[in-house]
Amino acid sequence: MSEVGREEVARLERLAMRLRRDVLEMIGIGKTGHLGGSFSLAEVAAVLYFKKMRFDPRDFKNPDRDRLVLSKGHAVLIQYAALVELGVIPRAEMAKLKTLGGILQGHPDMQQTPGIEAVTGSLGQGLSIGLGLALAMRLDRRHNRIYVVMGDGELAEGQLWEAAMAAAAYKVDNLTAIVDRNRIQATGPTAEVLDIPDIERKWEAMGWKVFAADGHDVSSILAGLERAESVKNQPAVLVAETVKGKGISFAENTAAFHNGALSREQYERGLAEIDRKLAAISG
Repeated sequence: MSEVGREEVARLERLAMRLRRDVLEMIGIGKTGHLGGSFSLAEVAAVLYFKKMRFDPRDFKNPDRDRLVLSKGHAVLIQYAALVELGVIPRAEMAKLKTLGGILQGHPDMQQTPGIEAVTGSLGQGLSIGLGLALAMRLDRRHNRIYVVMGDGELAEGQLWEAAMAAAAYKVDNLTAIVDRNRIQATGPTAEVLDIPDIERKWEAMGWKVFAADGHDVSSILAGLERAESVKNQPAVLVAETVKGKGISFAENTAAFHNGALSREQYERGLAEIDRKLAAISG
């Protein structure tokens, strides 16, 4: 297990906050956007794109790259932000979010947007896509790793569990699933919409190796992903405990910011909070 020094931790924490700032800028004032589920994934995205994945922004179509499938495609703003910071997506495109002239739409489109690996948004399908990619890499004798990020509300989708059973049956060990467990979905707490208790035991029952992480602690995320990567002849899942809307006080744990519009006051307050946190991390 690799050790992560303080400077590297601070670098990833800064990146996570910058990703949140980019998302906020993309949404802007008066335009609806999936802030809550994007913000809850900021540290996960920072660790994957800037530390863990084999992904060269200068050669992002390299067949030996690792791949990220964002099954909870409504949170694609955090993926756009990472690709902007890496230079894969031009920063000028952020202002064109969800416009006819822009390449950044409300859900991932691999035909229009560089760096996107799958078209997602209809929930529950990403794990099937990821499993197909993982099996293809195995047939080609490549050592790529496939990461699939799902929401905890998404676990209500049946196709996801079919893919989970198939991945275990085929002993797919180049596939890592990540569950963004922020406990709130579009209309309220997941426990009140459709409660899915004991998700760790459910994944274990499907034949997966299960790990847990604090989804806002970059060291915890990295350690969990490295443990998952060490598993052989079995798929692995990392259950990341997160806070919906993490990073802006008035948006945290609030279903209204699953996909809502910001007033000018909220937008400016959000930017100020993020900038204070960035300054604190930078010392």
